[in-house]
Amino acid sequence: MSEETRIRVALLAGGRSSEREVSLKGAIGVEKALDPGKFLVRRYDPATDLAALAQDASSIDVAFILLHGLYGEDGTVQGFLDLLGIPYQGSGVLGSAMAMDKNLAKIMYRLNGLPVANWEMARREDAQEPGRLLERLRLPLVIKPVRAGSSIGMSIAATEAELGEGIRLAYKHDSQVMVEQFVRGREITGGVLGNDELIALPLVEIIPNKEFLFFDYTAKYQAGASRELCPAPIGAELTAKAQQCAVAAHRALQLRGYSRTDMIVTDEGEITLLETNTIPGMTPTSLLPQAAAVHGLAFPALLERLIELALEK
Repeated sequence: MSEETRIRVALLAGGRSSEREVSLKGAIGVEKALDPGKFLVRRYDPATDLAALAQDASSIDVAFILLHGLYGEDGTVQGFLDLLGIPYQGSGVLGSAMAMDKNLAKIMYRLNGLPVANWEMARREDAQEPGRLLERLRLPLVIKPVRAGSSIGMSIAATEAELGEGIRLAYKHDSQVMVEQFVRGREITGGVLGNDELIALPLVEIIPNKEFLFFDYTAKYQAGASRELCPAPIGAELTAKAQQCAVAAHRALQLRGYSRTDMIVTDEGEITLLETNTIPGMTPTSLLPQAAAVHGLAFPALLERLIELALEK
């Protein structure tokens, strides 16, 4: 293809969230994987380049958003691109905002009959006096900032003292904090691909090394800190049930393009939904690209498919 016929892609990476470095590393792989004969890629960092993006809007065919966390995965950049008339991969403003807000996402899951752990929204005074929470929930408990990603600010409390410490930690990362009943089991994740017609990708089981209590930031991004098994070895019946949950979560949150929903499977075969990611990690070894590869979509083909889905809009 000539430069005039190649698809002009604005690759958005960096941003202002605590996951900036993850975004920048992922962008290197995405840019390398996109066929230069088909795509003309230009990088934009929303932390510094929003004016340039607006100025160049008329010469951009599609944006590929590789931003995680606030100001990227929460609908803000999506709204900006909508105003500029630039199509982009993944979900729009509403779906992105709902999925980013863990409290609202759980409300939507529950309204749609999906299984979730009981939870309560914390108050700042609960860090000193957690009795109110312990009347409603039992230890151990999971404490999460409502709108942070990559498990940043998240902890598991086995004691009342740890609960207070966890609430204080979470409030350092967000003005809203949730406390959720801990569910013991195997962590799996289910990818979904498509706009109107959805494909449930093979499941991935995530097994952090023994020194990690859960799949935290270090376990996610440190080489060798976790193992991933795809397809997840949980049996055909449970696989189908979990894939149905991933698709139902995608629809409940009004998502488009792709998503990845994290779940816990108990020894009794019960499934509990944790959260849904609207811009999953995008390196060849990230969870959704791993599942897509098992499905038959190598990393470059997955990226091209996501751009196709963006241009369908």
